[in-house]
Amino acid sequence: MELVKNGSCLCGAVSFEIAGSFECFFLCHCQFCQKDTGSAHSANLFSSTATLKWHSGNDKVRIFQLPLTKHVKSFCTQCGSALPNVQEDGLLVVPAGSLDDDVTNYPNAHIFVASRANWDIGLDEVIMVERLPI
Repeated sequence: MELVKNGSCLCGAVSFEIAGSFECFFLCHCQFCQKDTGSAHSANLFSSTATLKWHSGNDKVRIFQLPLTKHVKSFCTQCGSALPNVQEDGLLVVPAGSLDDDVTNYPNAHIFVASRANWDIGLDEVIMVERLPI
């Protein structure tokens, strides 16, 4: 039985499905991922065998490749949400947060930790609040 995961963007204009399994799940701390997520790291699932099928909004998907690098980001032109993309070598990269279904993989590793944000240390010690505290 083939594993199928559904996903979408924030505004709902784009929806997709991934058929197959993921080989790895990385939390990337490189400076490129920090810039394009606006956060400490990206959280991406990778597969060399899974397939991507767009259900809606394919015309709203744009791909940006940072010049002179292999850094690629796909996003919805309406809301800016990160979306899956197939890289030049056929590798499928899926932002974990773009999936509507539960992610059953656990991250394999933090990568590019030499570029880790200086404030991304000891975060498990920060108080956790269920809602916006103001």
